[in-house]
Amino acid sequence: MVEFTNALPDPESMAQFCVAILAVIVAWDAWWLARQRVDIPNLGDLPNGGFAWESNQSEEVSRQWANLMTVAAMMILPWMLAELSQTPMIWVWIWDGLLSLHLFSLLIPKRYAITSTHLFADGQRYEWNRLRLARKQPKKRIMLLRKGWGPFGPLPLGGDRYVLEKAAHLIVTILHEEE
Repeated sequence: MVEFTNALPDPESMAQFCVAILAVIVAWDAWWLARQRVDIPNLGDLPNGGFAWESNQSEEVSRQWANLMTVAAMMILPWMLAELSQTPMIWVWIWDGLLSLHLFSLLIPKRYAITSTHLFADGQRYEWNRLRLARKQPKKRIMLLRKGWGPFGPLPLGGDRYVLEKAAHLIVTILHEEE
């Protein structure tokens, strides 16, 4: 009979590995968030018919509600499992600290821009041929889908009603020209 006493990895090593991966993700997202001000220095009408705008915090809550709930669950679950797995609690505290930073970054107002060649959202630049409008549009945001991503590709854009109407008009025009 084979005994599996050491079949599981050391809980502290696994916690360190998971926290390190999360730290890289949080730092990566923070870098892109800071980058949006470089890519979109001005708001309003842009040369060549483009448009740039910024959301506010309540619009980001509406846009990010599912991500906020997911992060909250990710903060709670390790507390239930740490004692069972004999993971040192310091790693759970660090995990929650990093997720708190990420939660804060989800709520920071974001800048968006539409140009004839790209959409700028969440610090990223998307070519129009990689995007399409979702068939069903939510009332408080614009929902684009990244082609080839399946269910993992929603790209919601936030903002007030006026800017979203203007942005939607530009997006429809640009996507229609792409066809």
